Amino acid sequence: MPRLPAGFTWGAATSAFQIEGALTEDGRGASVWDTFTATPGKVRDGHTAATACDHYHRYEDDVALLRRLGVDAYRFSIAWPRVQPAGAGPANGPGLDFYDRLVDALLDAGVAPMPTLYHWDLPQALEDRGGWLDRDTAHRFAEYAALAAARLGDRVRHWITLNEPFEHMALGYALGQHAPGHAYLLDALPAAHHQLLGHGLATAALRAAGAPHVMLTNSYTPVVPAGESEEDAEAALAYDTLHRRLFTDPVLLGAYPDLGGFGLGGDLPFVADGDLDRIAAPLDGLGVNYYNPTRVTAPDGTTPLPFAIAEFEDADTTDFGWPVVPAGLTRTLLDLTADYGDALPPLWVTENGCSYGTGPGPDGRVRDQARVDYLEAHVEAVAAAVDQGADVRGYLVWSLLDNFEWAEGYHQRFGLVHVDFDTQVRTPKDSFDRYAALIRDQRP
Repeated sequence: MPRLPAGFTWGAATSAFQIEGALTEDGRGASVWDTFTATPGKVRDGHTAATACDHYHRYEDDVALLRRLGVDAYRFSIAWPRVQPAGAGPANGPGLDFYDRLVDALLDAGVAPMPTLYHWDLPQALEDRGGWLDRDTAHRFAEYAALAAARLGDRVRHWITLNEPFEHMALGYALGQHAPGHAYLLDALPAAHHQLLGHGLATAALRAAGAPHVMLTNSYTPVVPAGESEEDAEAALAYDTLHRRLFTDPVLLGAYPDLGGFGLGGDLPFVADGDLDRIAAPLDGLGVNYYNPTRVTAPDGTTPLPFAIAEFEDADTTDFGWPVVPAGLTRTLLDLTADYGDALPPLWVTENGCSYGTGPGPDGRVRDQARVDYLEAHVEAVAAAVDQGADVRGYLVWSLLDNFEWAEGYHQRFGLVHVDFDTQVRTPKDSFDRYAALIRDQRP
């Protein structure tokens, strides 16, 4: 296994709605995901996150697992509805108390807390007023960021504002596959801008509270044209513009890319004076979530989009059907390095993982060799990018625990730790032990 630089950060990641449970405890308000999962037909087999991994009550056990794993950092998310049940107003003290306890437990275990402020669980009260389509939500997000930093900022060094704003816009506002369940197609674009504006305003709030390290986490996917035609190449460029550049150019370059291919030439009507200056506030790192490349072809005329998604023909796939292409992570890190140059802050792989449903055998052991192979190959892919000039500071596995996987419910298992959702028994998998060994081997 190639060695990564001294000081490289190893970690694991989760999100609040996917693991916490306790949805009605400590004054927590409803989120858009509470509403979505309660709507028949939205989540596979009607699964809900009412209990999930019961992390709210079992966090000490989970921190003990992180200590045993040997990670340097733990990326978790703070549930906005737990801090501000209505998405505005004063902080809910009992809700913040939980994150106080979690942060202290992590520090006692020698694990750096790395909270993400927004991992898709918008307070339902804000959605009722327009959600991320409403500009005011960006300002409410900054208010919430300030409350979280005021309570936790004396012990938290690393902050992440948003998780995967592209996915949240695309699946939640454009296609209706995730909460809040809107299918507005290109009319969802204001949700992109308002998330980025919220990021900029929250960054300012975190800086004002003394935060020394602020990041934004985007999902990235190298785009592969399905064929050699000019039309397929144009489709790939359009997809890359929507997925990568729309959410990266404003943050790093202070300008939106040309959206003429989407029928949006000239000034975007939802961008106000001063917005881009706020969005482009300097960052200390850029989070990279990578799972797989995307293959596209010229549009087939069935949607207004200038591309169509095509399947990979020869790649192995995970249980989610996602192609396993470790070289795509190397390419992602190198493309960001080449395309953004001096404007690019250090990179952090803030999510990378795979869904395989392997469970305990008769002896109780979880032999998830496919995940072991996946992790080894993707860590090697990071090392290859570093060797070729990418400044990558950390790698965090998705995920520590099997969890509630959004619209898939409990049918997809990404964890290093198997969770029996009936008994809440946690069983570290072979991949847990392999990752722990890899971390040990990488240390001086």
